[in-house]
Amino acid sequence: MQNGPVAKRKLSDEVFDRLKRMIVDDAMKPGSNMPSERELMLRLGVGRPVIREAMQALSSMGMVEINHGERARVLEFNAQSMFRQLDQSAHIMLQRSAESLEHLKSARLFFERGMVREAALKATPEDLDELRKILEEQRHALGDVERFMAADMQFHKRIAACSGNPIFVAVSEGMLGWLHSYHTEMLLWTGKEKYTLAEHEEIISHLAANDPEAAEAAMVKHLDRSRALYVLPGQG
Repeated sequence: MQNGPVAKRKLSDEVFDRLKRMIVDDAMKPGSNMPSERELMLRLGVGRPVIREAMQALSSMGMVEINHGERARVLEFNAQSMFRQLDQSAHIMLQRSAESLEHLKSARLFFERGMVREAALKATPEDLDELRKILEEQRHALGDVERFMAADMQFHKRIAACSGNPIFVAVSEGMLGWLHSYHTEMLLWTGKEKYTLAEHEEIISHLAANDPEAAEAAMVKHLDRSRALYVLPGQG
């Protein structure tokens, strides 16, 4: 046990706890506006700087959205919003270490192998139709790197969605978003986008056949080939 006096809590921490409790206990519903700064000052008996510091802490947690000149709005707190709070830290980690980027690629491969096997067992006709629509969108996006990559990310997220588990979708969205910043444009000038289309089509065919082994093998081949497209700046 450490000796010494117990540190006093900052006033803004106390206010933060009170406001967070209002949101967590459903006193404030997602989409609703928080009370104004003046109202909170009067209700809690504190000054404006304390209110603002507590509100910024709530914003950093993804619990409220703050826009200048407007009252803060309560956000939906779900798996997606939880993973979005990691975005800044993830990008800092990846920028500082090529090894971390390689670890993320390996983690994605491990995750996607499980997701595509799950999809092969659970995909409905509606799921397959959605995947085919996304593939068609990719075909029409040839030559437009941002549109093509957006459809690519949607394809992999849609496979995760076949599981019916929103946490899997959030994990997929998080990893794809973190990797997206390190994707090089050699996808376009080497013609590799056509390999991507063929590989996605192959994956869909194995999902439609309810063949998890073949679907996994196709996904591994796809991600192993595209792995080299994700590099830190200056390494491509």
